[in-house]
Amino acid sequence: MDAVTYPNNKVGKFIMDHMVPMRVPYDEKPLSFDFSVTWTPTILTLDSLGKEHQRTVGFLAPDEFIPSLMLGIAKVCSSSGNYSGARHFLEMLLKDYGRSDAVPEALYHRGVNFYKEKGDPKELKKAYELLQKEYPASIWAKRAAPYRLL
Repeated sequence: MDAVTYPNNKVGKFIMDHMVPMRVPYDEKPLSFDFSVTWTPTILTLDSLGKEHQRTVGFLAPDEFIPSLMLGIAKVCSSSGNYSGARHFLEMLLKDYGRSDAVPEALYHRGVNFYKEKGDPKELKKAYELLQKEYPASIWAKRAAPYRLL
C-alpha cells in the first residue's frame, strides 16, 4: 500500500476530503487489540464514536481502495440515518468506479438504503433483480435472494 496505493493523488485527495485518517502499527496496543487487527494492512472505517462499519484486509490498488472507502462512508451515513449521504457515496462509486469489485455490494446497499429511506420494499426487490441480472454469481445477489419474494 505504501508503494502504490497511498502515494496515489486520487487516494490522498479522497481521504483528505472525506475522512480523518489515522495510521496505527498492527501490533500497537491497545488499538490493535481493541479492533482485532492481526494483519497489515487492515483498513477500518469507523464512525465518530469509534464503531466499525467497514473492514478491508490486505492490499488494494487505488481503483479498488477508493470504492472500499466509499462503501465504508456510505455504511456510516446509512447507519446514522443520513440516507442522502449514503446515496451520494454509493452513486459516486457506481458512476466513477463501475468496474470495481465493490459494485455488487454497492448495489445491494443502495437498495437497502432506499428501503430504509422510503420504507418501500420494492426497492429491495429492484436491487435483487439488478444483482441477479448483472452479477448473478456474486455473494450480494445471494444475500438479496429473499427480496425476490417481495
